[in-house]
Amino acid sequence: MTDDQLQRYARHLLLDDIGIEGQQRLLDAHALVIGAGGLGSPVALYLGSAGVGRLTIIDHDRVDLTNLQRQIAHDLAGVGQPKAESVQRRIAGINPDVQVRALVQRADAELLDTLVRDADVVLDCSDNFATRHAVNAACVRHRRPLVAGAAIGFDGQVSVWDRRNDDGPAADRPCYACVFPHEPGFEEVACATMGVFAPLVGIIGSVQAAEALKLLAGAGRSLAGRLLMLDGRAMRWDEIALTRQPGCPVCCTVSHA
Repeated sequence: MTDDQLQRYARHLLLDDIGIEGQQRLLDAHALVIGAGGLGSPVALYLGSAGVGRLTIIDHDRVDLTNLQRQIAHDLAGVGQPKAESVQRRIAGINPDVQVRALVQRADAELLDTLVRDADVVLDCSDNFATRHAVNAACVRHRRPLVAGAAIGFDGQVSVWDRRNDDGPAADRPCYACVFPHEPGFEEVACATMGVFAPLVGIIGSVQAAEALKLLAGAGRSLAGRLLMLDGRAMRWDEIALTRQPGCPVCCTVSHA
């Protein structure tokens, strides 16, 4: 670790749960962020500022004026530009040592199979169930921890889906599909037609970033096996314990790569 890095990450180094060894793990890590919008903005900015060495950010969309109400990684100068590249530029202005790969394309199953394999942690910041299920399947297959969040209106949720270990207590941990099974023929409502409270995505995205940093640094206890739900109107958190579902078509039948 260089002198500049020792200064930049000094507040992490003072934490017993992170310290020099934990910060070095962050510097050596690779995080995959799917989505560079409301959730992806705080996720990418916090991971970049905290010193995660490599970030891959994938998003096919472009910055729109309506995004600026809540997607804090973007600004007026970026309107019309790809979101992934907008976030890449923003991180470069905060921490130029972080290697950011911006992919302007959809996160389909074939691409995810390649990207997830190369990541140490995956953060799902997408806005549709099809992508979430594809991300989950790839994470289960390649044994990568998944930090997934969702936010709409005043309500948000976040959890860690970690199927890296099939023995001991971890054997009871579910994957995303155990709790939110895929329903063929399900028609989603377009996010563009629904409202979202601006700070909500910041709150959920910040929790996602925190969980990913903890996983990478080896600090604390993750949200694996627990689902946090936020009622933004009452500003109340509820927690639900989760268990693996027997016969889950994803984590009970998948062959690991």
